[in-house]
Amino acid sequence: MSAQETSSQTEPSQVLEMARRARAAADILRAAPTGAKNAALEAMAERLQSKMPEIAAANAADIAAAQERGLESPTLRRLGFGPEKIGSRVRALTEIAALPDPVGEEKSVHSENGLRATKRRVPIGVIGVIYEARPHVTINAGALCLKSGNAVLLKGGSEALNCNRLLGELWQESLEQAKLPATAVQVIATSDRDAVRQLLSLDHLVDLVIPRGGPGLIQAVTKQTQIPVIKHSHGICHVYVDAHADLDKARAIIFDSKTYAPAVCNAMETLLVHRAVADELLPPLAEDFKSVGVVLRGCGQTCALVPWAEPVSEEDWGVEYLDLILAVRIVESLEEAVLHIGRFGSGHTDAIASEDAESIRQFVEEVDSGVVLINASTMFNDASRLGMGAEIGISSDKIHARGPMGLRELTCEKWVIEGNGHVFRAAQERSDEV
Repeated sequence: MSAQETSSQTEPSQVLEMARRARAAADILRAAPTGAKNAALEAMAERLQSKMPEIAAANAADIAAAQERGLESPTLRRLGFGPEKIGSRVRALTEIAALPDPVGEEKSVHSENGLRATKRRVPIGVIGVIYEARPHVTINAGALCLKSGNAVLLKGGSEALNCNRLLGELWQESLEQAKLPATAVQVIATSDRDAVRQLLSLDHLVDLVIPRGGPGLIQAVTKQTQIPVIKHSHGICHVYVDAHADLDKARAIIFDSKTYAPAVCNAMETLLVHRAVADELLPPLAEDFKSVGVVLRGCGQTCALVPWAEPVSEEDWGVEYLDLILAVRIVESLEEAVLHIGRFGSGHTDAIASEDAESIRQFVEEVDSGVVLINASTMFNDASRLGMGAEIGISSDKIHARGPMGLRELTCEKWVIEGNGHVFRAAQERSDEV
């Protein structure tokens, strides 16, 4: 398929043929040399740089249409893909190209009978990524799947249709330039929801589905498919300020965790403060938040310290606001904080501010989340900040992958057992004799 063939909208009936082409591409990518994969990544980086005005214009058209439809501000923020964000994806492509290729890594495993057994890291195959209002995912997912030897079918939301269609064309041009199958990265460019249903029915061609979006999207995907799904669940993320916290550090961590990027899944949604430090911490912290328009919803004790805070409801503790709204609770102990996180959290990202080694140990051991941070902003639950180049998602599952997913998480292992004319019957007879 040439780049020109993707310029019109994809019909749902075309998804089956796209998946077949992806499967054929995956068979080639499985053995593709690292140099060719890196060449495609570098070619895509160059195209993003040179086509920046066209990409930004396509994104501006998407944003204008979204505004006309009355989409909410968190969605509009995620939809934005201007020069600054495009530049960050150029850097991410370069970083991913520089990372070690996980495909082919071997780990020796002890074996008896003179056999040599190893585990070899291999691609998963064909991956479907379904996402909302996030054009940068078209770059991240394409790059990570390609470098890890997987073909990918990208179904972005209708909000980003113009931008994603253009990015899909650039991906195919870059793959062709590197002499790799153009169908290794394909964008399903349509607003017709039947295309998603078609994709989710192809369990004989697609090996894994990764949904990126709100709980509604993830639930819909998991209910409609027999394909394995890695869920990127919602983020009810907490920062707990311990009785032994350095309050200057804590204040900076809290402010960053809420305000740096409030629309992302690892933004703090609930602040838990030990009673011993609440009087000293909360009033000045509240003024920090007030200056940038953060709405505080607090427990009774919080409202007594911050009179302009709104009373919190029981439902607020389980809300992913993705906005400048923060729930605040004063707790009597670390144990109460851990219980609160266990009851209302989503197992995504939780942080502690403390200078006490025992408090830190207890928090890390007892909070069951994919990422636990110590004296650091929740914003650091991000693959690019962890040396992974970019992420295809932050998994809230506990099987196969958990937390930020990069190259290694898009591979699996197979056993390779090497013998020298070994037959099981002879080995079994020797065993019986013993």
